[in-house]
Amino acid sequence: MNARILVVDDEQLYRHLLKVNLETEGYEVTAAADGDVALEMITSRVPDLVILDVAMPHLDGFATCERIRQFSDVPVIMLTARGEEQDRVHGLNVGADDYVLKPFSATELVARVRAVLRRAKTNQQNIHKRHFSHLNLRIDFARAEVWRDEKPVYLSATEYRLLIQFAQNAGRILSAEELLTAVWGDSYREDKEILWVSIARLRQKLEDDPHNPLHIVTRSGLGYMMPLSENIPQSEKGS
Repeated sequence: MNARILVVDDEQLYRHLLKVNLETEGYEVTAAADGDVALEMITSRVPDLVILDVAMPHLDGFATCERIRQFSDVPVIMLTARGEEQDRVHGLNVGADDYVLKPFSATELVARVRAVLRRAKTNQQNIHKRHFSHLNLRIDFARAEVWRDEKPVYLSATEYRLLIQFAQNAGRILSAEELLTAVWGDSYREDKEILWVSIARLRQKLEDDPHNPLHIVTRSGLGYMMPLSENIPQSEKGS
């Protein structure tokens, strides 16, 4: 079955352009002209991917993405104006999985869509146990669910895939390039900004104190790691 994509943009030209290019690649495409309509469409039938413009009247892309993240982990690609770095960072902070800069080429757009859809599929081939625990964190690989202190944690597809990299490599330092390649793909290996923002967002959801993380720690000049539980001092583990 072909992936279903929802395009959300108040400009008819871009809605048409996106629809034509994506349908040419075999995707099933629906469109909405504003965030309110998009939310209704998502709640009635969740798509496989949402392409969401930032600059929309009333409910802009950021607010729409925040609303989506309250009830769904559907992958979201934000469309932002070229050169607006703060928009890209803000989009990642509110839960977007990736961004595409306007104006964009059809080739770039399709490549980003394919990459995000590929990341959204949980890779079960390298998972040998259904459950993984780390301090107060628990992951159910079969259900792609995460709990912190027995309360569910809602992660985007990209956040979940990033967490899985740490869980599957617990005790090993992962370089920024390794993480970027594994989670986003080879073409992202130099895009440190997207990794920094994603790790910061993940820490906000997983850590009791994001400024003193226990699940995802930084090894200065080397990368990041999830330390083995037995190597964390008892005094730092908390009650």
